Amino acid sequence: MFTSATQFRVRYADTDKMGVVYHSNYIDYFEVARTESIRGLGFTYASMEAMGIIMPVIEVHCRYIRPATYDELITVTANLHELPEGHRITFHQEVYNEKKELLAKGHVTLYFMEAVTMKRVLMPEKLREQLLPFFENTTK
Repeated sequence: MFTSATQFRVRYADTDKMGVVYHSNYIDYFEVARTESIRGLGFTYASMEAMGIIMPVIEVHCRYIRPATYDELITVTANLHELPEGHRITFHQEVYNEKKELLAKGHVTLYFMEAVTMKRVLMPEKLREQLLPFFENTTK
């Protein structure tokens, strides 16, 4: 399994009048964690785009459990439970507060697509090579 965690503080602008993180901001938090997880593998969205690959989101699910509040240090995970095969990749994501309490969880599925034709393509082989060691005991 590939695991990644990113920490940051909740900004005032992310909260509503009650000081609670507005629900749609969790989707942004998920994206920050995914971006950083890909960066940790030696890639960026920009480098993927330079290879002619884009990764649009095709599905998002989020379950809200506890509120995050202004100035809390939160940890957002971006995990892959299985080695992506084919043209899709699904990140399982969770948000925790400093007390390690689960605040929200969900998943985000993206497609690998050729930027010019907007057709689905296989995951870039270089990315697959970076992920493979995390799944050596689980692949055939």
